[in-house]
Amino acid sequence: MQTAQSKRSTLKLAALVLAGLAVAGLAACGKKEEAAPAKALVVGTDAAYAPFESQDAQGNIVGFDIDVVKAIAANQGLEVKFVNTPWEGIFNTLAQGDRDLLVSAITITAERKQTMDFSNPYFDAKQLIAVAEKSTVSKFADLKTLKVGVQTGTTGDDVVQGLLGKDSANIKRFESTPLALKELEAGGVQAVVADNGVVENYVNNNANFKFKTVSDDSFTPEQYGIAVRKGNTELLEKINKGLAAIKADGTYDKIHAQWFGGKK
Repeated sequence: MQTAQSKRSTLKLAALVLAGLAVAGLAACGKKEEAAPAKALVVGTDAAYAPFESQDAQGNIVGFDIDVVKAIAANQGLEVKFVNTPWEGIFNTLAQGDRDLLVSAITITAERKQTMDFSNPYFDAKQLIAVAEKSTVSKFADLKTLKVGVQTGTTGDDVVQGLLGKDSANIKRFESTPLALKELEAGGVQAVVADNGVVENYVNNNANFKFKTVSDDSFTPEQYGIAVRKGNTELLEKINKGLAAIKADGTYDKIHAQWFGGKK
């Protein structure tokens, strides 16, 4: 049996414990919870398409597209991580959720819009023909009987199919446009049809190959867009908002000048 004094001691101790718990509870309530770090958006890009996306000597992914997305992300407070993704399967990585968005000189087409959503256009493009300097090719129709190199699954592939036929043996398909241009250098094809920015960049940086470019008014103007999964309106709105902002404040023009000079 407890004495009166021991009862008083027990009650005092209990009071101290309860007071301590109350103070701890108040401290916990007053403490700000640290926000979880933002998860980086995974950006798929086929880094074999200079000057839009390529790898530098250190293996870093660089290019016009890369800088545009980085600027959009900075404007919208987004984190982005670029992952080199082969063109042939790039759209599947988006559909399966392995990539959050794609930027890879992707032409906006009605067919592609059926399975993915696109940002507002950020670059105007068109097809361009590359041939040997001594070639007599002067227009697209001149390729009718020639062996033509294209990158598989691109709009260049589509337009050449329209001229030569979908199953023509004269269409030589490659994993990348630079590989097609290498084949032109080797004489395996007599022409290459691809996006103008890539063709011009390659020809200008490989003067020893003695190529020339041929344009044709029959080529439909194209526009590049940033692709997101179908229905991802929240991300799409942020991309469009950021794109509009960097165009308005001059950031886009600076990026363009860096990769293409003053030509627009």
